[in-house]
Amino acid sequence: MKLVIVESPTKAKTIEKFLGSDFKVLSSYGHIRDLPKGNFGIDIEKDFEPKYVVPTKARKNLNLLKKEVEKADEIILATDPDREGEAISWHLIKALDLKEYKRVVFHEITKTAIENAIKNPSKLNEDLADAQQARRILDRIVGYKLSPFLWNKVAKRLSAGRVQSVAVRLICEKEEEIEKFNPEEYWTISAIFKKNEINFESLLSKINNKKIDKLFIKNKKEAEDIERGLRDAKYIIENIEKKEVNRHPQAPFTTSSLQQEANKKLKLSAKMTMSLAQNLYERGYITYHRTDSLNISNEALNKAEEIIKEKFGDKYYKRRVFKTKGRAQEAHEAIRPTMQNILKLDGRQEKLYNLIYKRFIASQMSSAIFNSQKIEINANNYTFEAHGSTLKFDGFLKMYEAKIQENELPQLQEKETLDLQELKKEQHFTMPPSRFSEASLIKKLEEYEIGRPSTYATIISTIQDRNYVEKNEDKKFVPTEVGKAVNDMLKNNFENIVDYKFTAKMEKELDDISEGKDDWKKVVKNFYYPFNENLEKKYDEVEKQKPKEEVTDKLCPKCQKPLAVKMGRFGKFLACTGFPECKHTEPLENKNISLNIICPKCNIGEIMQKKTRKGKVFYACSKWPDCDFALWDKPNGERCKICGSLMVLKGKKIICSNKQCS
Repeated sequence: MKLVIVESPTKAKTIEKFLGSDFKVLSSYGHIRDLPKGNFGIDIEKDFEPKYVVPTKARKNLNLLKKEVEKADEIILATDPDREGEAISWHLIKALDLKEYKRVVFHEITKTAIENAIKNPSKLNEDLADAQQARRILDRIVGYKLSPFLWNKVAKRLSAGRVQSVAVRLICEKEEEIEKFNPEEYWTISAIFKKNEINFESLLSKINNKKIDKLFIKNKKEAEDIERGLRDAKYIIENIEKKEVNRHPQAPFTTSSLQQEANKKLKLSAKMTMSLAQNLYERGYITYHRTDSLNISNEALNKAEEIIKEKFGDKYYKRRVFKTKGRAQEAHEAIRPTMQNILKLDGRQEKLYNLIYKRFIASQMSSAIFNSQKIEINANNYTFEAHGSTLKFDGFLKMYEAKIQENELPQLQEKETLDLQELKKEQHFTMPPSRFSEASLIKKLEEYEIGRPSTYATIISTIQDRNYVEKNEDKKFVPTEVGKAVNDMLKNNFENIVDYKFTAKMEKELDDISEGKDDWKKVVKNFYYPFNENLEKKYDEVEKQKPKEEVTDKLCPKCQKPLAVKMGRFGKFLACTGFPECKHTEPLENKNISLNIICPKCNIGEIMQKKTRKGKVFYACSKWPDCDFALWDKPNGERCKICGSLMVLKGKKIICSNKQCS
């Protein structure tokens, strides 16, 4: 019997379908060993030797695997084709004391790929395993050493992360930009014309043939002066510029672009996207979903050509090869469908699969072609511009929906005098920078080379779980009071930990380890000693940022002693001065806000805006616990015309809160 070990039971079940009765496929259920939870687990004196343990939850499965290994004639390790997968295999080799084994790698779970991998086994790539081990140890050093410092100086039970702290810094600095922002007034002047029953608008763009910028007209008086200069002017077309503009399809998805597009189009979090993609991969429907490569196999390209020509015709097909940026592993492919028969997918899985499928097929289609026009209209010493764009050939847009803005202009000729309908002046104000959404935060992390695409979902999830950031009603990230305090402390005292360039440099060093160009112990050592020396100094130098215990006039409802303001993991709160005898605590301010909407379940209570202990907003009946009605999305007070449930705001849409309602 040949024993194949993978990391996931779903993956094991899929692979088993493609192998004969000689094979048995079992799952390790992820890592079989890890650093201990209760202590540091790294022996600094012994050259940073990690002390791995088998977690309690993994012991039973490890014993089962040991029994199966004893019965097997051949051991095949088939974990995922990346650092994490290589590290899981490395731990299996150690935990199972494997002397003989085969390592197989595949990037899609199909019959052909599995059979080819079994025929071409290799050995473990220790460089990849070392890179993952270095990442784990670096993260443990920062988390285990720096967190107690934050407990001492800011608040109990806070944590610091090597990469997560940089993400928090990005969000905090964006918030600082917004707070410092001063809006500037500016005005625009546009002329509206009519020809052949078509109205079109043009914007003032030049004065005395000099281009003006957005902020050129600073106030109403300046706008009125220009308006006076246009009285009785003739509006004559000075120039017409026509051209065809090609819009090319985007490359197939990488991990990063999939997370961003799924967030924009499907409103999925990075964590949910990766979970759904993991399931699609393990069931054999897509290629490996942790990749930054844009490579596509010839077989897949040929299949795409066949589909496009059969469905749309030859003119819609164009073979394209996309160049991978940076240091992506060239052996990997982009994320694409495997073209297997789909058995059953739930709603979100189906939507994500369709997004991947359409993006891949569209990447091999012809460009969309637009007819573009720019009209320059002269009036005295002023020039107005009108722009038109119409779709001539849809190309890849036939498959992949994208935002297009068509603006049809009437038939016009140079030197033609136009019929002015209205001269319009409008006041505007510059807008502050936009907060990060999940998609834009991932884009910025990638731009700064902070973390790796496979870690973005964990980074974003962690900083929310730690209550360092939260999402507002627009699903944009806002730093919490605690997040700002932690960021200030790290930025002022541990600059390297939250420095963008330093963090990117660490990622490059991890890449070098994975490519056999550097030694993992050297990289860890070079980080640890300066970091630890600075940490010891800061314990003496840095004053506590905890707010002094501010006693209030409010009395404890349990023991009648005064309540005091304290700082905790979830921000400031009120606690009894009789602690530890009295452990009463309560929010610093009332977080419950009435929406003046009667509860649809009990018809007695009102819907209140509340916050969980971690600060997440939800909406529930004021009669809780007698009435358990609650929603995550904000109700607007209207009722669904079909089922009578409350309507809620979901992003920019208003939908029924009843998921069963059609």
